[in-house]
Order: sequence, then C-alpha cells, then structure tokens
Amino acid sequence: MTYVDGFVIPAPKRKIAAYKKLATWGKKVWMKHGALQYFECVADDLDAMPGCGDFRKMVKLEPGETLWYSFIVYKNKAHRTAVNKKVMAEMTKFKMPKVMPFDLKRMAHGGFKTIVQG
Repeated sequence: MTYVDGFVIPAPKRKIAAYKKLATWGKKVWMKHGALQYFECVADDLDAMPGCGDFRKMVKLEPGETLWYSFIVYKNKAHRTAVNKKVMAEMTKFKMPKVMPFDLKRMAHGGFKTIVQG
C-alpha cells in the first residue's frame, strides 16, 4: 500500500497566485525525486456535512482566507523518507520567498499509512 504526506494550510485569498507558484515548484521537485503523485487543492466547498465538524472551525479560518488541502503519494514510508531527503537537500539550494504565502505555524502536516486504496 502507498504512503501519503498530507497538509492542511490556511492562506490569504490574495496570495493564491504566490501559493500556486510555490506549489508548482514543489510539484516539479517532488516528482523529479520520485513522488508518485502530487496534489495541491484549494477549498471550493467548505459547507460541513450534517453531523460533521467543518474545516473552517477546525483551522480557525479567518475572513479573507482560503484553505489548501495538499498531499503527496509515495510507494511506501521508506520511499517517502528517501524522496524527502533528496527534496530537502535540493531546497537548501533554492532561494525561498522572503515572505511565504501562508503562515507556517498554522500549517498542519502528517504522514499517513494507506489502509484502503482504490
């Protein structure tokens, strides 16, 4: 089964273009180093399903912000570790933006084992 790195990132709507530029670079780097798939998804419908929590409340989304749900797919956890090691080495050579298009302290990240896949 595959392994997934997942991210939930609140960001200002006015910075969507800057985020997309950074995300496009990220896709290029992760795919170059072996990631199987790379997704950057921007919120389109955050209306909660009846009986469920909702993303707006979970991340304390502020007026003028949107939410990114992003994930990278790998063969397995060992593959993820190898890919990320190469990515991190390359990132040290890349000039990161002085001002990120989101607040790193509000970004959530985790690694997930795939249990059901289709």
